[in-house]
Amino acid sequence: MVEYDVKLAQGADAAAYQKAATDADPSLSVSVSTQGSVGPVVAIKTFSTTFTVLLSVVAALGVFNTLLLTMRERRRDLGMLKSIGMTPRQVVAMTITSVAWQGVASGIIGIPLGILVHRLIIEHVRIIAFTDSMIDVWGAPLLAALALAGVAIAVLGALVPARSAARLPIAEVLHNE
Repeated sequence: MVEYDVKLAQGADAAAYQKAATDADPSLSVSVSTQGSVGPVVAIKTFSTTFTVLLSVVAALGVFNTLLLTMRERRRDLGMLKSIGMTPRQVVAMTITSVAWQGVASGIIGIPLGILVHRLIIEHVRIIAFTDSMIDVWGAPLLAALALAGVAIAVLGALVPARSAARLPIAEVLHNE
């Protein structure tokens, strides 16, 4: 079954179009909808937004978990750095900087990969005829926001472990070693 959605010009008579199409080919099943076909578009946008939020939360939790384990392994090193004068603010800055480059790398790798996957999905889903506005969604502001999102996710996931590393008591860390 093939379905065509026809959008009539402003002020066009839908009943006249329906009659003309049926007269031209009686095997056609012509129906008139006043709402348009916004259902699939809304469903796709809702799914995409939900999936993006879930992936962002999972990425932030992954950064949080990895950095928390790294800070526990590096307790001695952090204690030594703090004993020779590193301030808690410097510990936080060092920790966040160590994961910020991973956010930049994730943006450099993830953005082109995401564009490629988007194009593959759009081209291979034949159920919905996507409009050009749904295919060409990659503008410069969106790409810049996506690049910054990788860094933001890394930094937000690193804040709690960085602050806990900054609060490590020097004497306790060095005494346990």
